[in-house]
Formats: sequence, C-alpha cells, structure tokens
Amino acid sequence: MKLGTRIGTALLGALLGALAAPALAQDKPITIGYAIARTGPWSIGAQVTQEPNYIMWAEQVNAAGGLSVGGKKRKIELIGVDDRSNMETVVRSYEKLMASDKVDLVLPPWGTGANFAVMPLAQKHGYPMLSPTATGRKLVAMKNPYFFALLQQPDRMMDALAEFMVARKVRTAAVIHVDELFGLEQFTALEASMKAKGIQILEVKSYPIGVKDLAPVLKAIQAKNPDALIALSYPPDTFLTTGQTKAIGFNPALFYAAVGTAFPFYRDKMTAATVEGVMGLGTWNPKTSAAAKGYFDRHVARWKKEPDRWASAHAWAGLQILQKAVEKAGLDRKKIRDYIAANEFDTIIGKIRFRGSENVSTPGVVSQWQNGEFEVVWPPNLATSPALHPKPRWN
Repeated sequence: MKLGTRIGTALLGALLGALAAPALAQDKPITIGYAIARTGPWSIGAQVTQEPNYIMWAEQVNAAGGLSVGGKKRKIELIGVDDRSNMETVVRSYEKLMASDKVDLVLPPWGTGANFAVMPLAQKHGYPMLSPTATGRKLVAMKNPYFFALLQQPDRMMDALAEFMVARKVRTAAVIHVDELFGLEQFTALEASMKAKGIQILEVKSYPIGVKDLAPVLKAIQAKNPDALIALSYPPDTFLTTGQTKAIGFNPALFYAAVGTAFPFYRDKMTAATVEGVMGLGTWNPKTSAAAKGYFDRHVARWKKEPDRWASAHAWAGLQILQKAVEKAGLDRKKIRDYIAANEFDTIIGKIRFRGSENVSTPGVVSQWQNGEFEVVWPPNLATSPALHPKPRWN
C-alpha cells in the first residue's frame, strides 16, 4: 500500500510538473546577448549609438508586458558584456553567448570591423544579426544569410556626396581616411564616384586607428588649396581632424567628416559655432518624420541626451524589425531570418527592405550642422534645410 501511494504521488507530481512546464516556459525571459564597447576607443561610438538603444528598447518592451512570442508576452533579459574595444574579446564573447550560453537572440557589436569578425559565428550558429554600424560591400559580398546591414552602403553615401559636389561646382578635393575596413571601403567608393564625375583628387592620405596627430598631413593638404577636405574618419579622428584643421587656419569651402560628425557631443564639445557648416554622414533628424521626432523625444527623456543623427536611428530601426520578426515567427531563429529577408518593414527611418544583406531602401544622404541641428541637405527631395556652401569660416 505504501509503495502504491509512493507511485501515485510520483505520478501526480510528474503530471503536475508536465502541466506547469508550458506556463514556466511562457514566464521564462527571452535572453538577448551582445558584446559592446564600454571601454576603449570604440566606446565613443558604441555608447552613443548602440547600447543606449538596446537598453531603452528592452525597457519599453518590458513595460508593455514583454515581447510577444506565439501570442504570449515574455520579458526580455539583456546579457551584455564589455568587449573592451578588442577584436579577440568580441569574437570570444559571441562564441560564448551563442555556443555555451545559447541565448535566444543576439544584438550586434559596434563598428564594421567587429561585425565582420562576428559574421561567421552568426552563420555557424544560426543567429540573425541586424547591424546598425557596419557598412561595406565586402560584408555584403560574403552573402551571409544571417547578416543584415542597416546602414547605407559606401557607394550610396559617397555618390550622394559627389553629387552634391558637382551641384555646387566643387572641382578639387583632398581625402584622408582611417586605415581600416570602413575607411578603405568608403574611400574606394568615393574615388570611383569622384573620378566618374570629373572631380580631381589632389591628395590622399591614410592613417592608423589611434592616430594622435594629423597636423603635418593637414598642413600639406592646406598648401594644395583644395575646394574640399574629406575625412573618412572614426569618432576620435573626427574630433582630431576638426580641431587641427581649425587650429592651422585651414578653411576649405567644403569640410566633411565621417563617423562621429552626427553625434550631438561633437557639436557640444567642439561648440556649435565651430562646427557650423561641417558636413558628414547622416540619415535623419527630428524634422524628418513624426516617428523620428517621437523616437528623439523618448531618447532624450530616458538618457537626458540626444541620439546621434545617423546610426542611432538605424539601431532603433533594427530593433523594430527584430521585434516584428519575433512576433510573426516566434523564437525559431531560421524562421526569424527568413521573415526578415522576405518582408518590408516600416521603421523610424522609413521603409526598409533587404536584398541579401543590403538595405536597399534607405538612400544616401549628406547632412550638415546648422544652428545646432544636423540638417539633411542632400538629396534635395529629402532636405530639411538648404546647404551652407561655402562653409562659414571657423569661429
């Protein structure tokens, strides 16, 4: 009798456990892992453009009850680690997140180089990755079915710049670029577009990541008196180039810098008067749509600082796409990948559709600091303000 009681108790426990399992699965948080630079040179961009958006998105989704999976809402648990701006740490961190921790989903690291390093892992382990800070034809050419680049490709952005130069009769230019995948691809695209449009390149200089002094290079360029100075730069060198160009009194009619130019603290640190008329990579500002203004206001309310006017909105758009894909496909990562690849999405930067890994919907844009806002000035049909050209003299 006692044995029967034990068996009955065991069967009852097993039955109750089986009934409870689905409920426990529904209550279990969705784990989303990522490695991001919180320290080191990459952290300047990563902590403006990506991690604040990851955190704000998870908070907003959780405040609404969670991410909808199969009609049931489940809270998000973010698992983020500091990659210390080190490529080996990036790769090792994602290998652990995917292979050992087996997180449900991943979010991408910061920068073209880091994304390039992680792409093989995403394909190997089957994790879709929507990257807001990686751009380059080399990435797209890899035909990785799990990788989606949200930023405009270099040829689109550099064609837009060259088109503006032709429209404003800019005939000569000098170019400096960071000696990394991003800088190399941007320069290759710019060189081809400028040559096709008859713009003469008077000087080209590359420099290593972490460069501390560009004054000798800038002085040599100044002596050639180009109509335009174009710096295909990362954030630290964007600040450096701006400061040293001003310091030597070099005031080209067109001054264009790349990553970091769209950051509000670039405007604030250099001062709005200094950066008046500086051009750079951009996509949006609070004037471009009601959705963009709503995102801007939420970001300021949460972080007490503004988002950048280029890739921050791409980061949010990627999170919008991921959320929609999970709602439609559940947590089956292959189905999420297939849904992203096959559909068009409404986002805060407009409609996005991918062809392979490329966002083929978002056009190339030139933006410019004017009276404290990074205005879209090219192409004309997207402009939020007419361009200031020639650039006002350094203040």
